Amino acid sequence: MGTRTVRLDEEAEKSLEEITRSTGLSVSAALKKGLIVLREEVARKASATPYEIYSQLDLGPGGYAASPSDRTDQALRDAIKRKLGR
Repeated sequence: MGTRTVRLDEEAEKSLEEITRSTGLSVSAALKKGLIVLREEVARKASATPYEIYSQLDLGPGGYAASPSDRTDQALRDAIKRKLGR
């Protein structure tokens, strides 16, 4: 078991005091609980599935396709005609 010295700013000190007063935990127990909760949160974020990551991306409205995928042949012909002017 290690001994640590931690410096807390005024806001953190007030939060810790409020937590110990409302939960009845000692300062040491409150800090341990906070570390455990943070460790679990970090592990949960690190194990996000690809779908969870994809669902958080903001792709904006619509897409970049010139036509639906079932009309690619016609869309290609139209794009060539527009480019060549024929």
